[in-house]
Amino acid sequence: MIPHFTDHAANERTYLAWVRTAISVMAFGFLLERFDIFLLYAAKATTQVPAGLHTKASQWLGLSLLLVGALMIVGATGRFYRNRRAIEAEGSSMYGDSWAARGMALLLVLMAIFLTMYVARQIAALS
Repeated sequence: MIPHFTDHAANERTYLAWVRTAISVMAFGFLLERFDIFLLYAAKATTQVPAGLHTKASQWLGLSLLLVGALMIVGATGRFYRNRRAIEAEGSSMYGDSWAARGMALLLVLMAIFLTMYVARQIAALS
């Protein structure tokens, strides 16, 4: 019997959930990075070329989401091993939230706000 098996299994499930989330963020970043193709196609479908159409922001935001996803995997791996050592330790330890998790959450919220404004502006430029 493995000591603290349920705790280790929960730690591994949490790690895998973080990895799945990071892969989703990276996939969304790749989709967003390719959003400019949709915008250029939509612009060519209209009879007039919109003056306010900018595609560089979606490329930079998509690349930054790819980077955030990679950082999420690195952070989740570190958290997994830290929790593994805490489970194996004989004494008790404090469980606390890290500043990195809060910072990444804030970064994702800021990216979401920017993306909302960006898409609204691009739709207005195509209208």
